[in-house]
Amino acid sequence: MEIANFSAGPAALPRPVLERAREGLGPFGTAGVPILSQSHRGPDYDRVHRRAREGIARLLGLPASHEVLLLQGGASTQFAHVPLNFLPPGRSADYVITGAWSEKALAEARRLSKVAGEARVAGTTEDQGSYRRVPGEAELDLSPDAAYVHLTSNNTIFGTQFHGFPRTESWKVADMSSDLLSRPMDVSGFGLIYAGAQKNLGPAGLTVVLGHSDWLRSGRTDLPNIVRYAVHADKDSLYHTPPTFAVYLTMLVVDWIDEQGGLEAMEAANARKQAMVYEAIDRSDGFYQNPVEVASRSWMNVVFRLPNEEIESEFLKQAEELGLHGLKGHRSVGGVRASLYNAVGIDDVERLVEHMESFRRSGA
Repeated sequence: MEIANFSAGPAALPRPVLERAREGLGPFGTAGVPILSQSHRGPDYDRVHRRAREGIARLLGLPASHEVLLLQGGASTQFAHVPLNFLPPGRSADYVITGAWSEKALAEARRLSKVAGEARVAGTTEDQGSYRRVPGEAELDLSPDAAYVHLTSNNTIFGTQFHGFPRTESWKVADMSSDLLSRPMDVSGFGLIYAGAQKNLGPAGLTVVLGHSDWLRSGRTDLPNIVRYAVHADKDSLYHTPPTFAVYLTMLVVDWIDEQGGLEAMEAANARKQAMVYEAIDRSDGFYQNPVEVASRSWMNVVFRLPNEEIESEFLKQAEELGLHGLKGHRSVGGVRASLYNAVGIDDVERLVEHMESFRRSGA
């Protein structure tokens, strides 16, 4: 039985990428040893490193003003690195709170209050511990003097997403871990974008950072080099050993996206996938319930509840038996969550919708 992987992350990787990845485990390039055991200073890895960075830039149509960094660690590391670099004492930064990850980013910035400026809440859509939408631009209290405005583009736990970004007078900083490379986008208004690779980009352990070149180098200089974006930018993301195999897999994912038709093709497939699942929810006469306001529904993470937890457990049990893996909602909210990242196929979603329809008809 073929497994359809709806895990929220680490998430599914395209099957062709996994097949090609075997090449990196055998004799590779001119050195004739696996890419896993090659020097990150060697010519074989250098070609991989450049192809990954250039491929991401090409897919996004990255302007010459911006560059790609490939850094170790997950997006959570950037929760601290952003204020350390760009929020000096005496300044403030605006944080838009739309879920658990933006809450964590705010908390980490505030933890640095003795060495950095103030992290203030410029808007929140929390409602009794839950988030059912993202805020409209008119709801935000943005300071024209803010060092930056931080937001989370897609909220994996609560299933909400920005489908357009607020206009600001300050640089925008965004955690795009779960929707970067899922559709075309204009990055010109962003000073910094960061994304853990384990959703649409590659495996866990790598963080992709897109930054405005001048802003990257405008950060504080009185920090350890390892946390300074300027150092990593000036060293082409080779200040220290990068996660080489994760970069190799990301290069293969970029190649695969190119072969599928680029980000336009990803957007079209993702639009179709999310529509299929939301339609199954909306035509279920309340058997499946999505708590998110329609305009804020995520294309990447579709969350829904069933009539009670006992029925949900049975739904999830049968799903696993059918090879539909990773549908259990986040432990903090429960329910069901279908993550529809790029590598999840239309056929996988058809199987999920078929199970939803069959389970509902069974009167469970």
